[in-house]
Amino acid sequence: MTIFRAARPRVLLTALAAGTLLLTAACNDTAPTAQDKATGAGGTTAPAATGPAATPTPKPKGEADPALKAFYGQQITWTDCPADPKAAQAKIDTSGMQCGKLHVPLDYTAPAADAIDLALIKYGAADHGKRIGSLMVNPGGPGASGVEMVKYGAKDFEGALHDRFDVIGFDPRGTGDSSPVTCYDDKQLDEANQTDAPDDPAQRKAAHVKQSTDHAAACQAKSGKLLPFVGTRNTARDLDVLRAVVGDRKLNYLGISYGTYLGALYAEEFPQNTGRLILDGAVDPAEDTLDHGIDQQVGFEKSFERFAADCVENHATECPLGKDKSKAAKKAADFLDGLHDNPLTAKDGRKLGRDMAWTGVMSLLYGDETTSWQYLRNSLGWAMMRDKGDYLMAFADDYNGRDQNGHYSPMDEANTAISCADAARPAPTPEHAKQAVDRLLAEAPLLSKGATVDDFTEPGCAYWPFKTQEKPHTIRAEGAAPILVVGTTGDPATPYASAEQLAKGFAKATLLTRVGEGHGAFGKGNTCIDQAMAAYLTDGTMPADGTRCS
Repeated sequence: MTIFRAARPRVLLTALAAGTLLLTAACNDTAPTAQDKATGAGGTTAPAATGPAATPTPKPKGEADPALKAFYGQQITWTDCPADPKAAQAKIDTSGMQCGKLHVPLDYTAPAADAIDLALIKYGAADHGKRIGSLMVNPGGPGASGVEMVKYGAKDFEGALHDRFDVIGFDPRGTGDSSPVTCYDDKQLDEANQTDAPDDPAQRKAAHVKQSTDHAAACQAKSGKLLPFVGTRNTARDLDVLRAVVGDRKLNYLGISYGTYLGALYAEEFPQNTGRLILDGAVDPAEDTLDHGIDQQVGFEKSFERFAADCVENHATECPLGKDKSKAAKKAADFLDGLHDNPLTAKDGRKLGRDMAWTGVMSLLYGDETTSWQYLRNSLGWAMMRDKGDYLMAFADDYNGRDQNGHYSPMDEANTAISCADAARPAPTPEHAKQAVDRLLAEAPLLSKGATVDDFTEPGCAYWPFKTQEKPHTIRAEGAAPILVVGTTGDPATPYASAEQLAKGFAKATLLTRVGEGHGAFGKGNTCIDQAMAAYLTDGTMPADGTRCS
C-alpha cells in the first residue's frame, strides 16, 4: 500500500510510476474504529536487494549450512504478550496468546556479522491431543503485520484451524516490531498524505521526482543499514528458520495477497520443506510490474462501478449517487476529484483532499459487497450531502496505518522498501508506456483521469538506493508438495487472472475460486471456502479442481 502519490489518480497511479506493488491484507486489522464510525453515520520474484557493487546472493543452504546452525538451533522464549490498549478497546481477548522473538541473520551471506529479531505471536492449538503443528500466516502488504493479523483476527481461525494448529504470526523483517524501516516522522507523513498531486503533467512529474528523491534520502539516512536486506527472499529464509525452530518438519502456511508471493518464493527456495500451503488473493510473479499495476487500476475501476450501480439499484434510500446507475460512478468520481480544489476540513483540522478521499474509497473496495459497501455508501453520503469528510478520512487513515493518536505504523515505509528490493522495474519502452496509458484511459477512465505517458517513462524505484536485477519469472517449485491457490472473481487488488496464472505455473497446484467482491477469500464468511481451506490444512484433502464457491 503505497502512500507517496506522484501521479493522478490517488493511490494506484503512483504505485505504477514508482514500480511498487499495491497490495494489502484480506483482513483489515485496523478497520473496527473507522467501521464503527461509518456504521453510526448511517509479484515478481527477486533475491534480496544488494548494493550497486555487491554480487548476487547465492542460493541458501538452510539447515545444512554450518554457519546457520545457531539460528536453526535457537529456542524461542514464549511469554504473555504485552498489554495492548487497542485490543482492549476492541474487546479482543488476547489471554490465550503468547509473544516471542526469533533471532535471524541480517545478511544470510555473512550470518556472523549482524542479526535482528523478528516479532512473533502464537495462538496455541485449542485441542492439544489433535494438534498437527504450526500454521504460519502472512496478511500481505508488503509491510503488513502478521502479529496483528493473529491478534486482531483470531476469530477467523476459530474452529478446525485453531483446534489443530498453533497459529503463528510474525512481522517480516523491516516491518512492525521487526527492525522496522523508518524514513519520515508522523508530521511529515501527515503532510504527504494531505498533499494532492498536481494536475499539470509537468508539475506532477517534477513533484514526483522531488518527493521520490527526498524520500529515498530520508530512508537511507535512517535505515540505510537495513535496506539491502529487507527483500522477500530473505524473509523466506527467515520463515524456514522459524519452521525449524518451532519443531515443524514441514511448513504449513496461509499467505494472503503479497503473502502469496512470499509463499511462492518459499516453495521455490525450500521445496523439500513445504507442507500444506494456501496462497489466497494471488500475485502472479511472472507478470511485469507495470502490467500488474494496470490490471489493479482496471480492477478497482470495475469494482467502483459495481459498487455505484448497486448503491443506486439496491439502496436508493441511503445512496447519494442519484437515480441513474449508469452515471452513479462518475457522479462520485467528480465529487472526489473536486476535493482537489475544495477540500473538506475534518474535526481534527486536517484537510481531506482528492487523493486522501480516493484512498478512503479504495480501502473499502478491498472489502466485500455487504459490510464494506455499506460503510462506503455511508461515508460518501456524509461527504457529499453534509460536507463531512471525517469518515472517508478515517478509512484513509486505516489504509495508511495512522491511528487515532496520529501515529503511523511502519507499514507503508516497509512497503516501498520491500517492493523496491524485490522488483526494480526497468523503464518501459515508449510503445509499452503508450499501451499502458491507452488501456488506463479506455478501461479505467475515472481512476486514471489526466494520466499521460510521462507518468510512466521512468524505471520503477528510480531513486531508491538499492535495487535488484532479477526479472519476473514463473515459479515452478519443482519437488514441492501440492499447493492450494485461491482467487476471487471480483478481486480488484489481485485480479482473478493472477490466481489462474500462479496456479498454472506451479508444478503441482489446485485453483479454488470464490465468486464475489473484495480482496482475498479468507475471513470473508464464505462457508464453502472456509471448509475447503480447513480440509486441506488439517487433512490434506484438496478441493476438486475447478471448485467455485458462490
